[in-house]
Amino acid sequence: MLLSQIRDKAGRLRVVVREGSEAYAVEGAASVYDLARQVAAAGTQLATRIRELGLGEAVDLEAAYDEGRLLLPITHPDPAHLHVTGTGLTHLGSAATRDAMHSAEKTENLTDSMKIFRMGVEGGKPAAGKAGVQPEWFYKGNGHVAVAPGAALVSPEFADDGGEEPEIAGVYIIGDDGAPFRLGFVLANEFSDHVMERVNYLYLAHSKLRQASFGPEILVGELPADIRGASRVYRGSTPIWEKPFLSGEANMSHTIANLEHHHFKYGLFRQPGDVHVHMFGTATLSFADGIRAQPGDVFEIEAPDFGLPLRNPLEVTAAKDAPPVYEVTAL
Repeated sequence: MLLSQIRDKAGRLRVVVREGSEAYAVEGAASVYDLARQVAAAGTQLATRIRELGLGEAVDLEAAYDEGRLLLPITHPDPAHLHVTGTGLTHLGSAATRDAMHSAEKTENLTDSMKIFRMGVEGGKPAAGKAGVQPEWFYKGNGHVAVAPGAALVSPEFADDGGEEPEIAGVYIIGDDGAPFRLGFVLANEFSDHVMERVNYLYLAHSKLRQASFGPEILVGELPADIRGASRVYRGSTPIWEKPFLSGEANMSHTIANLEHHHFKYGLFRQPGDVHVHMFGTATLSFADGIRAQPGDVFEIEAPDFGLPLRNPLEVTAAKDAPPVYEVTAL
């Protein structure tokens, strides 16, 4: 089952469910957020609640995408209560990619990237019910950084670069008792500034404070163990770069459960009603292959299990649109 949100031609938000090629509006569902809160409170399942509500008119999701009516598959009424976070060095091959980016920092000893990757290989897949080694973790922002599928990812005027990171993300809502519930999984573009990160690894936090996109559809249920898709960068109608995108636990050094534990162990991330989009990392970057995206280029991430591909053009804010220094006024 795939779950998404659109604006219909009258401007109303509609929740859409798809199984196979057929997509339908869910009757009586105000939003995916409201639907998830109902299900978490009732202790039931999304599929069960959708069957109870029933299906309405057929929806042409591809037309909605083309017309700019496709929305993020979940939002929060207060964007400050949607948390966008992630983990890195979780995929087999991801350490080699990161090491290549930081080659100038290498010594005869292992880099910190390789050390934490090896820690994950050795202790990232504990037995069920056990906690394994904690991964690298980063903060992207709140709901104000979340960009709908099809909309532009905007690189700020002070950025050194803007490049894609194709990932799978988990989508969660926190129940009234503080327990986390997973709605499912989405494609995500963890858009980052890799040039800034390469200057010094301690700039990683700065490089992640950028917009991100996820969707278009939530895959409800468990994550397939072996996900095989593709990541592309288009310049005009031609892909200037394309590479296989692999994810799922068969291609990872951590279990999803271990990554979830090390995120939700913090009480800060168990506040009732909050939404979390937590990205699980990647080993595939166009930047690592020498690609520098330009304004107007389009990032595309697709994997068959997740329905429609995630597409976003790159936009860069002009330096003239921002003051040279941001000044703070004392009260």
